[in-house]
Amino acid sequence: MTVYGIHNSHEQIGPAALLDFVTRAESAGFAAAMSSDHFSPWSARQGQSAFAWSWLGAAMQATSLPFGIVNAPGQRYHPAIIAQAIGTLGAMFPGRFWAALGTGEASNEHITGDPWPRKDVRTARLRECVDVIRALLAGEEVSHDGLVRVDRARLWSRPEVTPKLVGAAVSVETARWCAEWADGLITVNAPGEHLRRMIDAYREAGGKGALHLQVHLSWDPSPERAEAIALDQWRSNVFPPPVCWDLDTAEAFDVVSERVGIEQVREVVNVSADLGEHLELLRGYADLGFDEIYLHHVGQDLREFIDTFGEKVLPQLD
Repeated sequence: MTVYGIHNSHEQIGPAALLDFVTRAESAGFAAAMSSDHFSPWSARQGQSAFAWSWLGAAMQATSLPFGIVNAPGQRYHPAIIAQAIGTLGAMFPGRFWAALGTGEASNEHITGDPWPRKDVRTARLRECVDVIRALLAGEEVSHDGLVRVDRARLWSRPEVTPKLVGAAVSVETARWCAEWADGLITVNAPGEHLRRMIDAYREAGGKGALHLQVHLSWDPSPERAEAIALDQWRSNVFPPPVCWDLDTAEAFDVVSERVGIEQVREVVNVSADLGEHLELLRGYADLGFDEIYLHHVGQDLREFIDTFGEKVLPQLD
């Protein structure tokens, strides 16, 4: 049975309000949660970016939900520190935490002042980080000299249940690559045929574990309002790689997205005032084989979305 959870977007919502929303979501019937992990928002209109790892401790204490996070080790975060963070949450909340690992975006990583590497270098760096994190979670002392450097690191507080490390991908090629190391796969909503090719590539390459999907949506009882929310909050997020990887400030995203219209936003956000349409889309994703589906309403006030989907959509997805 597919699990339906809520996505917590730190780029759009301050941490205190987001904590209120996720506890409300649990009460409304959402069965899981996931979190972004940004230093910068995608747009000045979004206007937030709290430290996700501090928030996760509070959110997991305040709820009984399982949680995941999408993280990019290797530049802004040293992999030993991410291993320590994963291990700590795993020790505090056994069996309730997973981390998805990806190569990241310049908008978050440029803050270190280090050069932003080519994609092939970032991919190789992530692979080294995965090995470092796994070894530390297994209790090994780790020294490593490569694209990342580690000197005699050891985790002294480790979880009894090792959290799963999930591969983050948006392309068929990356999904196939993740199969060699990941405990599962996560991606974002896309046309069904593309998602099917990603799933097939991951499984055919030996990929194991759960399939996770983050679904960007905009819902409001007013069709005009649903469109306005999506256009205001998510028009900076319509650009495929390498643009989304390589632009380095919220201001730059705002400049390049000035002329983006609602039809282009609809290519990446499911925009509708019709709950039945959202229901059918979610059923379609489940039919593709996704085990966990995380709903991301791209607005900044989640109350009506949470209450309405909890009452009228989630019960029909059981």
